[in-house]
Amino acid sequence: MHYQMLGKTDLNVSRFCLGTMTMGWTADKETSFAIMDFALENGINFFDTADIYSFWADNNDGGVSEAWIGDWLVSRQVRDKIIIATKARGRMWDGPDGEGLSRKHLLRAVEDSLKRLQVETIDLYQSHWPDEDTPIEETLRAYEEMITQGKVRYIGCSNHTPTQLRQALTVSTENNLARYESVQPHYNLVHRLEYEREMMGLCRAEGLGVIPYSPLAGGFLTGKYKRTGEIPAQSRGYGNTRMKPYMNDQGYAIIDALDEIGQQHEASIAQIALAWILANPTVTSAIVGANRVSQLAESLKSIDITLSAAEKTRLDGLPSPT
Repeated sequence: MHYQMLGKTDLNVSRFCLGTMTMGWTADKETSFAIMDFALENGINFFDTADIYSFWADNNDGGVSEAWIGDWLVSRQVRDKIIIATKARGRMWDGPDGEGLSRKHLLRAVEDSLKRLQVETIDLYQSHWPDEDTPIEETLRAYEEMITQGKVRYIGCSNHTPTQLRQALTVSTENNLARYESVQPHYNLVHRLEYEREMMGLCRAEGLGVIPYSPLAGGFLTGKYKRTGEIPAQSRGYGNTRMKPYMNDQGYAIIDALDEIGQQHEASIAQIALAWILANPTVTSAIVGANRVSQLAESLKSIDITLSAAEKTRLDGLPSPT
């Protein structure tokens, strides 16, 4: 495993971050523990979760991923080896303050996350997505309070536009408040414009850590979605239109290129897609999830793949569907 400092923080994180949205959804507790064991054994020291994970699954009201991580940290006695990132914003209880980025919501949400994670401090606490009903200064002052109390080390954001991020950075500077030190963008070879058009340059200029999620486009960049248009059973895209924006000539041209380059490296389509995202100098750590240990093992093989300049140029030059 390779490591890199997260933006301007002192967090030295693994180039892969374990995404834990599958816990309590498509992976049971025993499997989730095995995945976390394997991640740690193979050098992953960075885990990403959120308080709402995964409320959309049966018999899951949210908080399950955090709680399982907490149980694992205690049972393995490895808190000092893991950098924990979690997120707040979604609805976690009834009432007007049950969701959002208001001070009232955040101060309760962070206490709940600390209890579930069974830790004294969250290394990276992130705004899961913006809250246009709450002034950004109120949100940042709540985070500043948490940092002063030692409950949070650094803050970051996810799913923000460049305009929203700039506003937050300006408010932090003008009021001498903690700033967002990292960004979680939706970014992969078939979903590039959202990050590359403007956010990438902003992150570079501000020295922010970048932690892309969905680097395999929900499974499309594994090559299992074929030109026939058939969506594989047992996939998260089955029965919905999630993959449809990618299942076109542009998307399949990317799959073909990944396949050809993969043959030169004796690597899979997914491994080359992950190698490509890690080759972006603005990317700190890519979030990879898994339903089983074998999936994570395959993803981690990409850490040692170095694309040639010609290979990266070829992939960079392919138009992205979105």
